[in-house]
Amino acid sequence: MSATNLLFLPPGEGGDYRWMRIEDARVAAAGEGLPQGDGDVIAVAPADAVSLHWAEIPARSTAQAAAAARLLAAEVSAAPMDELHVAVGAEEAGARAIGIVNRGAMAGWLSLLAGKGIDPVAVVPAPLLLPRPDAGYVRGDLAGQGVVRGRSSGFADEPGLIEIVIGEEALADLDADGIETALGAAVAAPALDLRQGLFARRRSFAIDWRLVRRLGWLGVAIVAVTLAIDLVRWTRYSFAADATEAKIEQVARTALPRGETLVDADRQLTERLAAIRGPGQGFSRTAAAVFSAVRSVPGSELTAMDFQPNGDIRLGVAVDREALATDLKRAIETQGFTVQPSTFVAANGRITGEFMVRAR
Repeated sequence: MSATNLLFLPPGEGGDYRWMRIEDARVAAAGEGLPQGDGDVIAVAPADAVSLHWAEIPARSTAQAAAAARLLAAEVSAAPMDELHVAVGAEEAGARAIGIVNRGAMAGWLSLLAGKGIDPVAVVPAPLLLPRPDAGYVRGDLAGQGVVRGRSSGFADEPGLIEIVIGEEALADLDADGIETALGAAVAAPALDLRQGLFARRRSFAIDWRLVRRLGWLGVAIVAVTLAIDLVRWTRYSFAADATEAKIEQVARTALPRGETLVDADRQLTERLAAIRGPGQGFSRTAAAVFSAVRSVPGSELTAMDFQPNGDIRLGVAVDREALATDLKRAIETQGFTVQPSTFVAANGRITGEFMVRAR
């Protein structure tokens, strides 16, 4: 069962504190001194220490509403603004309550309470504990303090002041039940909290270990899923590699001589290919490149061809003029070979010599 303690600050220096314990919108206990029992504490500022006003401030951010309230407070207060603390309440019937209190008094209240180990969740002006009347004024006794509230005013019940303020307006006195109901409503939703701006309550940082544990388990789950994905991927790659290796072995067996033991498919296939086509680029590839080059150079012909064991090919070449030997050399080189020419000589109207053609 939740409970809230109202702690009434003494009107003057040296006064006594009084408290009321509100449970389920009813007054469960009351007494003098500091609150007894657990529960949040709402401090109640004396009516004569807070000047209350109401103004129409359009709905906006808290900071903007507070700035507008300070401008209005500067117009109705004779004290310098740097000595005042201004707080603005929630919108109610188109208007907002504005509380103006001496900054030193506000700091003093909070300092005294802190010295007693109390950090109130809110500081509410005493008149705002009474309900806002539809018309006229209402009056009530709150822990020995008489307060009066109208639709746009709130002040202490002082002799001679009521007649000046209310004039001929109706004044209704709240009985004990009415005050109890009003206190329950005010505790649930205070019309104005003076703990704003410089005096706003600092929120203590607490570690939610339950959330930390949940986040820890979530992290473990993420790591486990990540590892599972990597494991599945590795397994798939392993199966694919085994399938590829088996396919290579199958192809190798069809390409190698029948009965040859398969040891290293890549090396054995390379040796088999070299044996079939010959060393270097092989005879067929090299000869085809040479014949293509000779056909592209008119006036040139082959007189001899000798394929060497190392893959080189020695060519006997005859051309009509010396420049054609150079053209033929370049034509063979464009096929991807290196050509080393011998000395060319002129005989029987032709120029003859040799080319040593090697794979590049």
